[in-house]
Amino acid sequence: MSSRFGKGAKTLALVAVVGSLTGCGLLPRSGPSKGEIFAGSVQRQGDAFVVEVNDRVLAATSVTPALGFSKAFLTAGQIGSDIIRPGDRLGISVWENVSEPLLGAPGQRASSLQEVQVDGAGYIFIPYAGRIRAAGNTPEQLRDIITRKLDAQTPDPQVMVTRVAGDGATVTLSGAVGGRGVYPIERSTRTLAAMLAKAGGVTVKPEIALVTVIRGNQKGKIWLQDLYENPSLDIALRPGDRIIVEEDTRAFVALGATGSQTRVPFQSQTLSAIEAIAQVGGIATNLG
Repeated sequence: MSSRFGKGAKTLALVAVVGSLTGCGLLPRSGPSKGEIFAGSVQRQGDAFVVEVNDRVLAATSVTPALGFSKAFLTAGQIGSDIIRPGDRLGISVWENVSEPLLGAPGQRASSLQEVQVDGAGYIFIPYAGRIRAAGNTPEQLRDIITRKLDAQTPDPQVMVTRVAGDGATVTLSGAVGGRGVYPIERSTRTLAAMLAKAGGVTVKPEIALVTVIRGNQKGKIWLQDLYENPSLDIALRPGDRIIVEEDTRAFVALGATGSQTRVPFQSQTLSAIEAIAQVGGIATNLG
């Protein structure tokens, strides 16, 4: 997506258009007059550059932001997110159909082992089941292994294994998202759009939301709207990815015979001079 104004032309376009249409001499003190604006220019020993905006100036300053993902991002396939890796943290719950369970207090049939971390060699330790290799298995496969280990000591144990955020296959989300934090890459969150949804979506207007993905020494940035409109931008995530959502910081300044003298943030990806003037209340034609 490209903007019709570059950084150098955003402010100048409004000054030139408003000045040429009004032809006013002295403006109300709510804003400077045309003469006062030019008095502060470098041509008159000031420190501001005032340039008359024409087609040549617009062509030179309308620079399209280099947004998008590189080929390395776009061609990366989805990882087998259900495979447990060293550093992953697991939540393990065991239900026992006895009055005196192995893992819990008497009468307590459900026991939970919260955030059991897979060690560097890929193993975890479960009481009464011993040291078990977790890395390389899916949660379902690990559940079967633990069940078989415990079955010899307690009748028909019911085991549940879940993945939680840890040092393994996780990504970090920050900025203008509903829930900042570290999230595990699961079957349902292996792509960028799915992970943003998992984090509660964005907290700024989607039209001006920018999404940056940092992977090692690589970085890619796109508009959130482009992500929704172009499925090819819904890239597969990798362990260690950092996802940052920010609001567009572009803005324009309105001076002269306009409805207000102010700095106005962009409310969309593109903005024309007519749209910009309308956002500040139009031209004050009664000031001439």
